[in-house]
Amino acid sequence: MSKFTVLNHPLIQHKLTIIRNKDTGTRVFREVANEIAELMVYEITRDLPLEDVTVQTPMGETVQKTLSGKKLAVIPILRAGLGMVDGVLQLIPAAKVGHIGMYRDEKTLKPHEYFVKLPSDIEQRELFIVDPMLATGGSANMAIEALKKRGAQHMRLVVLVAAPEGVKAVQDQNPDVDIYAAALDEKLNENGYIFPGLGDAGDRLFGTK
Repeated sequence: MSKFTVLNHPLIQHKLTIIRNKDTGTRVFREVANEIAELMVYEITRDLPLEDVTVQTPMGETVQKTLSGKKLAVIPILRAGLGMVDGVLQLIPAAKVGHIGMYRDEKTLKPHEYFVKLPSDIEQRELFIVDPMLATGGSANMAIEALKKRGAQHMRLVVLVAAPEGVKAVQDQNPDVDIYAAALDEKLNENGYIFPGLGDAGDRLFGTK
């Protein structure tokens, strides 16, 4: 089974409380969501491989560490996933960016794929799939399957808030994909939204209703 990790760094938890607040406006919500994504990726990338490299400092030659050529990409699930991309790129500016478009049928709660655009060398990259909410797990599973179908092999799912139902759904269907969240919330409500959650992340990011 895949690993599920809650990143409980104090700064992450503090910033998550800010965006949970219903009175937080669009600008602050957008800024803080990206800040949380940046902090999360900082924590998640602790296991990236390093290699030795020789450099010249002003004092002379030395052998130091550098990332060992690991190719990375961030894949937001549209549209709300866009609210985490800039935070990731602040930390890893050389990462490629792909996009997967999903929408949720409000009656059936089932996801539908409408757009996929990915880097050409997707199979060589470590992918960070980003989406603020992991609710039923339907969109995440569909995105993961869309990536696998196109050759992706190394993926991690990065979300701000997860529901137990969504975590279980992804672990059951994609046990090879590790999940990272800033919080594991209580449950899904009768409308399929995470409780206590933070509302509709897309609407709050983009000021839409």
